[in-house]
Amino acid sequence: MTKIVIVGNGMVSYKLCEKLVEKKSAASITVIGEEPRPAYDRVHLSAYFEDANADKLSMASRDWYSENGIELVTSEKVSHIDRDNKQVTTHNNSTYSYDYLVLATGSAAFVPPIKGVDKKGVFVYRTIEDLEMMMAYGKKVSSAAVLGGGLLGLEAAKAALDMNLKTSVVEFAPRLMPRQLDEVGGELLKSKMEDLGVEILLGKATSQIAGDDSMTGMDFSDDTSLDVEMLIISAGIRPRDELGKEAGLEVAERGGFVVNSLMQTNDPEIFAIGECASYENMIYGLVAPGYDMAEVVAEQIANENKEYKFEGFDMSTKLKLIGVDVASFGDPFCDNVPHSPISIADQQAGVYKRLNISEDGKKLLGGILIGDADDYNMLHQMYINEMALPPHPVDLIAKGSGEGGAAIGVDALPDTAQVCSCENVSKGDICCSIQDDGVTDINGIKKATKAGTGCGGCLPMVNNILEDTLKKMGATIRKEICEHFEYTRQELFDLIKVNEIKTYDELLAKYGKGAGCETCKPAVASLLASIWNELILNQATIQDTNDRFLANIQKGGSYSVVPRIPGGEITPDKLIVIGEVAKEFDLYTKITGGQRIDLFGATLNDLPLIWERLINAGFESGHAYGKSLRTVKSCVGSTWCRFGLHDSVGFAIEIENRYKGLRSPHKLKGGVSGCIRECAEARGKDFGVIATEKGWNLYVGGNGGANPKHAVLLAGDISKEEVVRYLDRYLMFYIKTAEPLQRTAPWQEKLEGGIDYLKQVIVEDSLGIGQQLEDDMEILIANYSCEWKEAINNPKIRKRFAHFSNTDQDDPNQKFKRERGQRFPVAW
Repeated sequence: MTKIVIVGNGMVSYKLCEKLVEKKSAASITVIGEEPRPAYDRVHLSAYFEDANADKLSMASRDWYSENGIELVTSEKVSHIDRDNKQVTTHNNSTYSYDYLVLATGSAAFVPPIKGVDKKGVFVYRTIEDLEMMMAYGKKVSSAAVLGGGLLGLEAAKAALDMNLKTSVVEFAPRLMPRQLDEVGGELLKSKMEDLGVEILLGKATSQIAGDDSMTGMDFSDDTSLDVEMLIISAGIRPRDELGKEAGLEVAERGGFVVNSLMQTNDPEIFAIGECASYENMIYGLVAPGYDMAEVVAEQIANENKEYKFEGFDMSTKLKLIGVDVASFGDPFCDNVPHSPISIADQQAGVYKRLNISEDGKKLLGGILIGDADDYNMLHQMYINEMALPPHPVDLIAKGSGEGGAAIGVDALPDTAQVCSCENVSKGDICCSIQDDGVTDINGIKKATKAGTGCGGCLPMVNNILEDTLKKMGATIRKEICEHFEYTRQELFDLIKVNEIKTYDELLAKYGKGAGCETCKPAVASLLASIWNELILNQATIQDTNDRFLANIQKGGSYSVVPRIPGGEITPDKLIVIGEVAKEFDLYTKITGGQRIDLFGATLNDLPLIWERLINAGFESGHAYGKSLRTVKSCVGSTWCRFGLHDSVGFAIEIENRYKGLRSPHKLKGGVSGCIRECAEARGKDFGVIATEKGWNLYVGGNGGANPKHAVLLAGDISKEEVVRYLDRYLMFYIKTAEPLQRTAPWQEKLEGGIDYLKQVIVEDSLGIGQQLEDDMEILIANYSCEWKEAINNPKIRKRFAHFSNTDQDDPNQKFKRERGQRFPVAW
């Protein structure tokens, strides 16, 4: 029987074992690993900080190895390879003979030769044992720095934040992720990281680690320093190739066992895979190419298939770094390639997108996505498969309707397109599992093809292919909320309304199962608010931070205060009150684009005091924190403007007061313009009203932001009464039928029949539900009450607004600075 010895027991080693088992290799397999546990998922290592549960990261149990006839040896290090006698020796002097030897030794963290790097408090971020030591030490300190601003460094920064440590990232390069992001992208990522409380220090060369026995800080070559008690080094990796030189195996200049396309070293019976292998002088630091290498070796050993070769790997990546979507694909820079770049940057929304287009405009060469990477999978496929671009390539990032933007859908992909790079699964493989094997859900696809079982980045595209294929087969697609509610949002809406259900717990008991999750809880909270319009604070168990404290949490941990100013119209007396409140509580003050005044920097315990002053002056909550109506912007209209046709201010105030407090699947904004000059920018809103000679035009389904949309005409030359009637119907129909967190624009576009269908339902009342929608709106309007007024008058609720349970003091961690005569947050 053929003897196979695998040195190393990481993710790639496990994948090789899995492939050999699948191919029914008639071989004796022994796996020798240094770590005390079987292979685990290093890609999601930071998840260990959530509950310290190593089992969740496990790739397979010890029983899996034994059940498949694999001998697993842990806590043992191979120290010698005897090529002449074909055996390896461990540090315990155990010997194992082989016919084929596979080196999957992986890599080690690169530790720069910095003076003092051996002090207590300095760690590397590589194994579960590393994390356990970090977590134990992190309980003794209050601050941590990460040396390295690349992918692993930012993951390490998340680990430090998860330990509630003041966190800094120190990077030698002038920007974060210098191998993946350009200058604009790096600056935006820096800004987003700072918003999350991470201090970013760029262009810093560390000269020494300060301190005696334990570190107390870092000194830099520019004569600056950082006071910090703990350091996590994430400055790159070094292939574990120390066995090679002694055994006479060729090692690349930059490290790693030199391998050919069959993954053979210069000894044809010794293979190397994963991060210890150097193919064409390239070390691949991602798991997906390691899996490809494992497949190649399994084919050589099990099937003697010399045609299956490793031919390099596309290093495109998509990941979420501390809650921030970051992706790059193809050539993100095209520094030495003729190209035409297309980019959009929205600093306020925290979104940056760049596409590199060939000079002839026919091919996509690469790109960068930050803040919104929903279209990554489709753009990546377009790059890999050299798919034709639409006439206006900017549509791919400007319209962004998800998975390929407005221009391309998954049906345009060839069957050969590789959808899951971790498991090398094509679109054709997925379609066959659906069409031939009867698979109807994501879990079924995972079992049938293993797509999505690796890093999981392909799952959105896998789901789109599933839905697209099922639709073509004539199947009905049900978008159930989650595993706890086997109902769509619209079905839950009807169940809540018909059965007069008022709480999440009641709904879960009657129509759900389990304990619920972070998907269904906010979705149900939104439904309850949209149906009954009762005080949101009564839903104490299922609120996010903004709803819990009736305020948007801002950079530095402070909150914003936004009183409602309908139509932008405000009396001098009310202006004075806002000024007095801002001055008394030292709040940053800004006039917004939505014609109201934002007050920033309020501490949690000051919120009731601030709102008490505002409520007493006649203000109401502006609902800037909720998925609800924000503002109805107006121009001065016929009241002052010589071009104005009608009273746009009065109508905007009427509309805003009608729908204030209205909770919906996503935020709502409106506008009323007094003439076609459109000074209120009404067509950039979810609903917009523009005066005409004969009355008003009503537009719906617009929005600004990273993916701007122009609203389209629903009805023209109609009266004020008709505007209100159609708006009642439109908004209630949207509330009832949209998906969670879906704005009016994508909801409207995805309705079968689009705007033409909406005209039939809303204006022509083709479904006969017009009166019901109007009645439902009247119920919501009748139930409205100012949330802040209720909060400050209810002693039990008012007690919630405190940083600490045993004192009324402010949070001492919140720091501010003064610029331009106002107070700003300091990066914390």
